Amino acid sequence: MSKVKILVADDSPTHLKIVTGPLTDAGYEVITASDGEEAIRKTESEKPAVAVLDVVMPKINGFKVCRHIKSSPGMSAIKVILCTSKNQESDKFWGEKQGADIYMAKPFQEKDLLDNIARLLKK
Repeated sequence: MSKVKILVADDSPTHLKIVTGPLTDAGYEVITASDGEEAIRKTESEKPAVAVLDVVMPKINGFKVCRHIKSSPGMSAIKVILCTSKNQESDKFWGEKQGADIYMAKPFQEKDLLDNIARLLKK
């Protein structure tokens, strides 16, 4: 049985390590991207089950990447977690309007991320 693929997109190498480490330890196949354009390319080519997206990224922000994923045939079933330091209610509302399945504010607990992914994969 193949591993579940998860895309993690963030322009911060530190945050990429914070997110990818626990996911790899939990047995997921992790794909990374450092900007929104790369996130879209890798989502289209790799078809991950879940995409964990930072909102503030170069080239294309996470809101737009989420909207692209959710509106593209063949990709709309990909679950999206927006994981960002933008934690105002208006940001969360906008993320949900773009189609995000979950909106998590940084910093977050590793357990919360793993629990949210497990919950999304059961849907």
